[in-house]
Formats: sequence, C-alpha cells, structure tokens
Amino acid sequence: MPEPRGASQAAFLTLPRAAEYLGISPNTLYVWRHRRQGPPSFRMGRRVMYRITALDEWVRDQELADSRSNRVLDPLNRKPQRRSKTLK
Repeated sequence: MPEPRGASQAAFLTLPRAAEYLGISPNTLYVWRHRRQGPPSFRMGRRVMYRITALDEWVRDQELADSRSNRVLDPLNRKPQRRSKTLK
C-alpha cells in the first residue's frame, strides 16, 4: 500500500486509484462494487469514490475475518472436541 497520506492529499480516491491503493485491478473492484462485496463506496457526481479511511477499515476487517491472521479463529488453537454419544 502507498505511504500514509499527508495533509496535502485527498481523503477520497476514485475507483482506479482505490484499486491501486489496495493492490488489485480496477475491474476486480468494479465487480466487488456491483456485487456489494467490497469496500464501501459512493457516488460523487458521476464518479465512484472511496474514502481512504473506509478502505483501511475494510482491509482491517478482512484480516480479522481470516483465520490465518486472527489466532482466535485458527482451528488449530482450539481444544479437540469429543464426539457426542449417540442414543440407541
């Protein structure tokens, strides 16, 4: 990801710039927007815009939802479960 923004940079990114910021193709971001799966976006006139803070928060949420990044979700950190006895 690019370096943190300074006071002179905008708080919003267009779709192509947001895709570059996330390191993905603009087409992927467009498809995610169409399917309502990706980071939150909005229209500013005719342009689709992304708030940089929303992109950062969305990435953080993706990390927390992944068991490789979040030890709490890692199945290898859980105690083995016993099978329940079946009733006859």
